[in-house]
Amino acid sequence: MHHPRVRTAVAGLAAALSLVPLAACGQSDSTAPPSSAKPAASTSAATAAVKPYTGDFQKLERKFDARLGVYAIDTGTGREVTHNDRGRFAYNSTFKALQAAVVLSTYSLDGMDKRVTYTREDLVANSPVTEKHVDTGMTLKELCDASVRYSDNTAANLLFDHVGGPKGLDASLEKLGDDVTRMDREEPELSRWVPGEKRDTSTPRALAGDLRAFVLGKALRAPERAQLTTWLRTNTTGDAVIRAGVPKNWVVGDKTGTGSFYGARNDIAVVWPPDSAPIVIAVLSHRGTKDAEPDDRLIAEAASVVVDSLS
Repeated sequence: MHHPRVRTAVAGLAAALSLVPLAACGQSDSTAPPSSAKPAASTSAATAAVKPYTGDFQKLERKFDARLGVYAIDTGTGREVTHNDRGRFAYNSTFKALQAAVVLSTYSLDGMDKRVTYTREDLVANSPVTEKHVDTGMTLKELCDASVRYSDNTAANLLFDHVGGPKGLDASLEKLGDDVTRMDREEPELSRWVPGEKRDTSTPRALAGDLRAFVLGKALRAPERAQLTTWLRTNTTGDAVIRAGVPKNWVVGDKTGTGSFYGARNDIAVVWPPDSAPIVIAVLSHRGTKDAEPDDRLIAEAASVVVDSLS
């Protein structure tokens, strides 16, 4: 870029995030097709994975010529729905929800009015909000809104400057307990996953754990948690994915992701059914050929399987 952006240090984050350990450690890096081998049974009936719907996920994989990874947990009962949940996938733009959470943790709501300036040379593809504000710049709060709700790529890159870059964000997630997610590049390069690539990847289980910690746990203070939840619930890019696969009266807060190749399509969400505890869902996918198009129906139908399995 012609106008290099200055990296800023992440301060005070370690203590806040270290209070919320997650069970996301030690996950597989496998990108191979799902194995037919059954995982070891859980020692706790309350947290045992619901397995009768594995066949439904396999049918979706055949129907869409796709590799599918699903992790969902009913936070009230502890029941899980899993399919290739420890398999590694490109996370694409789903990371923007986690990035915004770390920005909130670092600056708090009181510091989110800090204005960030940038030039046209900083703009990258798919930046519908930031391209309109080059002359004035945008606040951190506005950048998070653009990144989470509109998946604005330049906004995400500018926010990287305030969390120590991809490696800084990676380190923040490690403090949270996620030693699986690997963050290496900025937009748009991070969306250019190809088979065998481990950069900019994660697992459904790890991403769901991160999202749960930020939205439902204590990784954020209540005001920052409420702001993140508002951004997710008012996301403009998710109507056709998880939101389309759950009952219409359920409230969904989500962040989508789309890859440049192999029809990669993702969605991670917290879902609030009426009169019951939230469900955290992560659905990651890619298709069989490099020029394949993403298909939102795969994510929506996978979400429907999750709902049916937990009903």
